[in-house]
Amino acid sequence: MSLHTDELPVDLPKSSETPCLSLYQPTHRRHPDNQQDPIRFRNLVKTLEQSMRQEYSTRVVRPLLRPFDDLASDRDFWNHIQDGLGVLCAPGFLRIYKLQRRVPELAIVADSFHIKPLLRIVQSADRYQILGLSRRAIRLFEGNRDVLDEIDLAPGVPRTITDALGNELTEPHQTVRSLGGVGGSNVAIYHGHGGKSDEVAVDLDRFFRAVDASILAHHSRPSGLPLLLAALPEYHGVFKSISCNPFLMTDGLKIDPDSASTDDLRELAWQVIGPSYLDRLTRLVAEFEQLKPRGLVGDHLGQIAFDAVSGRVMTLLVEADRQIPGRLDPLNGLIEFADMNHPQVNDLLDDLAELVLNKGGQVVVVPAERMPITTGAAAIYRY
Repeated sequence: MSLHTDELPVDLPKSSETPCLSLYQPTHRRHPDNQQDPIRFRNLVKTLEQSMRQEYSTRVVRPLLRPFDDLASDRDFWNHIQDGLGVLCAPGFLRIYKLQRRVPELAIVADSFHIKPLLRIVQSADRYQILGLSRRAIRLFEGNRDVLDEIDLAPGVPRTITDALGNELTEPHQTVRSLGGVGGSNVAIYHGHGGKSDEVAVDLDRFFRAVDASILAHHSRPSGLPLLLAALPEYHGVFKSISCNPFLMTDGLKIDPDSASTDDLRELAWQVIGPSYLDRLTRLVAEFEQLKPRGLVGDHLGQIAFDAVSGRVMTLLVEADRQIPGRLDPLNGLIEFADMNHPQVNDLLDDLAELVLNKGGQVVVVPAERMPITTGAAAIYRY
């Protein structure tokens, strides 16, 4: 089992082995605030250990805690942290997530991973990517309404026009003929077919096509995020005319990405992304209210769980930052309320979300003030 950091996935992780350890904590990007992060992390690891020792032997506990101990002592890791941290660990399984959002402190041992904090981030409508494009190079950013970070390009994505085209840069086609000169000397006369501007246009087209294909394959499809183009105005029409990326938004940022700060890019991006984010939540709540008289919604946890087993739940709204301790049987939908401190007890809302996802439904984590009910979960049914 090796330590590594993953980008957030489209498909959230599961493990067939138990116990499943889930740890979340808010973190800090800068000194001196980030000095407290490893200390808080170790305290959460102690909570995991205490919970496991209620049910498991040292032979099981120690191998599972070893990756946490390694991470706690990794100074380089803590010096390059973001706004939140998520660690999911089970026998033979480890995922470490640096998050662009703060998450509440949480340390849970259960029969399944606690994924609601990740789910809230992955399925949030305010996440996006920005492709910074110039004539010679590209940069890629990922962010939300509050923060924007430049991210590493995946292997296979060309960083520059030279990466994309190598030594195959177009040269103007020329012919040469000789004329007799004074004293019998020859003078070479060059006739160009395709000037410098033609050469640049051809190379630009080839470069943009290579960028478009590789960004789609290595970033847009894996993340599923909307993509905003940040480039000088003259490049927008050229790039969008050749792009095959369905995640590329119609509206872009007409600005030189190399001369703009990340804060400038984030503010401009939110002017495009913000309205769609708020509209999505408003439409979901309105749909719940409209379908209520027809019996196509549910707000009772027991009934929602039963309906989720049969695949009836199309959309599940889950209240953010709320936990309801208990167990959910994924085979029959029966729920049992219990104490969260027990090492086999998870959050019922989290388990319910996982069940809906496994049955092909969608889950949206909603701020408490926007939830249409107070039970913690609201379901919109397929039939």
